[in-house]
Amino acid sequence: MSMHVRTFLRPVFGLALLFTVAAVVAAWPAAAVAQNVLTGEWTASIDKEESDKLHLNLERRTDERGRSNMGTDFYFADLQGLSREQVLRGGAVKFSVVREAGSIDFEGSFRDGRGSGTFRFNGNPVFVSAMKGRGFDFDENSSTTSDRRHGENRLFAAAVINVTTAQADDLASADLGPLDVDDLFKAAIFKVDSRFAREMKASGFPDLGIEDLVKARIFKIDAEYVGEVARMGFAKEPMENLVKLRIFKVTPEFITETRNEGLTDVSLEDLVKLRIFKIDGEFIRRAKADGVPLEVEELVQRRIGVRRNKF
Repeated sequence: MSMHVRTFLRPVFGLALLFTVAAVVAAWPAAAVAQNVLTGEWTASIDKEESDKLHLNLERRTDERGRSNMGTDFYFADLQGLSREQVLRGGAVKFSVVREAGSIDFEGSFRDGRGSGTFRFNGNPVFVSAMKGRGFDFDENSSTTSDRRHGENRLFAAAVINVTTAQADDLASADLGPLDVDDLFKAAIFKVDSRFAREMKASGFPDLGIEDLVKARIFKIDAEYVGEVARMGFAKEPMENLVKLRIFKVTPEFITETRNEGLTDVSLEDLVKLRIFKIDGEFIRRAKADGVPLEVEELVQRRIGVRRNKF
């Protein structure tokens, strides 16, 4: 090869190599991000109870056969590019939900307050890395599940319910023991944070874990309610008993009503039993008039008909 040819080819090869490297560098992050991309379809309607919210249903394919449906409410303030007026007016729309875990871009249309279309989720790899550094691995257990996109699906869920690194740091400060990604989801959904944890611990529950706190949120048990139960005469009751009180609606008014009829020394379990069998002050008065002994079991037997013919 002549000196002139070699001199000509050297910059050509150099330029080709430069373009090749540039192409690889440009493609690498795109490929990495593509792994965190999910698509699906959406439907929406204005929340019937809160007009400043839009209820969105997000449906997507999870594998070759399965489909996933997630429904949640978004404040219009969190929907970039969409207002309540646009929803009511109708027509084509494009809007986004931008969260730390990633962004969800929507495209479609509204008519008569209802909408539908498609969405595309782009996960944020920086968020994934930051959470992993805090001990929350979104790909954890991916090898033991049949869902090949386990990590992406969890990342998508984190964006929908707005799981953040600040939330992870806040929960870590509450001394709740080891936590995982699913615990972050529960805390975000039921609004469990370090403040709530500290309040519950100070109210007499020093060893509550995340599951107990979620249960407390579900049944609306907070420090104020714990104090209310104590004033009923049931201090230092375990969480399970407080849950029973909430489920069966054992209120201070109900306790006062039964005590006024003579049931002054009744356990919490007996109060729950009275509620289960719908035994109130009026029933107790009628039973007493018929000569039924003023005991919980006797009243229950009267309610179910066992003692009906004895008086």
